[in-house]
Amino acid sequence: MSTTNKVQVSVGSLAEMGKRFAGAWNRAASGEAVDETHVTFLDVRTMLDTLSPRRLELLRYVRQRGAGNVRELAQALNRDYKNVHQDVATLEAAGLLLREGRKLTAPWDELQANVSLMAA
Repeated sequence: MSTTNKVQVSVGSLAEMGKRFAGAWNRAASGEAVDETHVTFLDVRTMLDTLSPRRLELLRYVRQRGAGNVRELAQALNRDYKNVHQDVATLEAAGLLLREGRKLTAPWDELQANVSLMAA
């Protein structure tokens, strides 16, 4: 059976991030396998700005085809180098795009985004 490699994206507070981290730490300390990736934004506007349609397109491309560097990626997407460089920097800072040397990777098959309607 194949498993899907997921990253869970949500809006939450620093306290919520700390609780999730402590819970994973305690599960791992008790011998449970913990294999999860979370990216938390402090507000919904930042999450939506980070996950713009062009940036999601960039993530899809890198996930499916890889990218040797930013210039190669800009050419493949037929986009301006400066804009792609900024998108890559933003996605890297969020932890959604990884760099190994100059090579870019997006190791997740699925991005799950959650926004609570109960949070402020």
